[in-house]
Amino acid sequence: MLISELLAPSGALCALEGGSKKRILEIASQHIAEQHPGLEAETIFAGLLGRERLGSTGIGDGVAIPHCRLDECQQATALLIQLIEPIDFDAVDGKPVDLLFVLLVPSEACDQHLQTLARLAELFSQASVREKLRNATSAEALYAAMTESNQE
Repeated sequence: MLISELLAPSGALCALEGGSKKRILEIASQHIAEQHPGLEAETIFAGLLGRERLGSTGIGDGVAIPHCRLDECQQATALLIQLIEPIDFDAVDGKPVDLLFVLLVPSEACDQHLQTLARLAELFSQASVREKLRNATSAEALYAAMTESNQE
C-alpha cells in the first residue's frame, strides 16, 4: 500500500511540541478526529492508549508507530508527526522518539493492518528516510518526504 493512500497532505504535522507520550497521543487523536468527522477523538485516544498498554509501539531509532483497529473507522488513515524535542516513548531501544506515524484501520482489516505495519517498519528502518523526515521544515516538506520515500 502506498503511504499516499493512507496519509493526506493535511495529515503531516511538523515541528510539534510533544511533552509526553500520552499528550502526543491526545493531540494525534484530536487532529485525526478533526480530519475525519465519523471518528471521535476520545475513541481514537482510548484505542491508541489501549494498544500502548499491550506494549510500546516505539520501534527504535527515534520512531514510533502508534496504531489500533477501530470499529468506527471505515478506511485506513494516518497521521505523520515530527516533534521538536524527542519524548520518552518506552521504545525497544530505550531512545526517545521524535518521529511518529499514527495508523488507524477498520477492525476487520487484520491482513491490511499487518502488511501496512510491516511496510512502515521497513521504511523507517532506513536511515535516509528518517533523515529526510527529520530535516523537513514544513508540513508540506514532511508529507513530501514520506510519500516520496515510499515510491523508491
